[in-house]
Amino acid sequence: MSGGATTTLARAWAVSRRDGMVLGFTDHDAVLRFDRIAFRPDGGLTAKAVVQGLGLAVDNTEAQGILSDDAITEADLRAGRWDGAEVRLWEVDWQRPEDRQLLFRGGLGEVTRADGAFRAELRGLAEALNLPLGRVYHPRCSARLGDGQCRADLTRPGYRVEGVLAAVEDGVRFTLPDVQGYDLGWFEGGVLTVLDGVAEGLEGAIKQDRQEGSLRKIELWAEMGLAPAPGDRVRLTAGCDKRAATCRLKFGNFLNFRGFPHLPPEDWLISPQNGGAR
Repeated sequence: MSGGATTTLARAWAVSRRDGMVLGFTDHDAVLRFDRIAFRPDGGLTAKAVVQGLGLAVDNTEAQGILSDDAITEADLRAGRWDGAEVRLWEVDWQRPEDRQLLFRGGLGEVTRADGAFRAELRGLAEALNLPLGRVYHPRCSARLGDGQCRADLTRPGYRVEGVLAAVEDGVRFTLPDVQGYDLGWFEGGVLTVLDGVAEGLEGAIKQDRQEGSLRKIELWAEMGLAPAPGDRVRLTAGCDKRAATCRLKFGNFLNFRGFPHLPPEDWLISPQNGGAR
């Protein structure tokens, strides 16, 4: 920053969603432009002081603002479309936007809403270092179905099916006609993905899957941020209970099984004949 810029400083925020949408905000009274982003003063976004630590301490702060139809909407927040969004904060000379300093870079954490406003926790880049690493020795698989460790191809015929919702109850129970030819419980542990409507792009974990005549009944573990409506198109993806037999028989993927199915159970390890306590 130049020496005479102390009275012309403003803050500018860029918030980037995972789908590529980028919004810019500033506490200045006019639009600022740099990095091909227009930072608007009408978004109602403000922030508390940034807390920064040395070493691996997690930087943290908090942003709050007014819900705006043309910026951060309550529907998008409820749908989780801002979860994990990247956040950058600059201190900038509004007379010379090229004269700026990056103060913070991280992502959005927990978001709360009340009385037409939102409050979002900001988490620094070091937050990722809090994640556990390493493998867990367990008879069941530790991979997520279809990820880089599992490698199961869920696009193969029989593992996905699309249909149109005939009924929605309490935001967790769904009825689909003409989804037949799948074993009972085939989609339990899988995912329901909404393909259109107000909840487009949202996903829910499937708790129960059953067939009643020509109707497929699906129940989720929890409501999605926005409830789909009858007539919306959804996709059902098969689920896995992490057992070795399921991996081998249902998905034909035992070579990539990430569990230890032959690991002795605890009662075997502590039994007297195997050297346990006497």
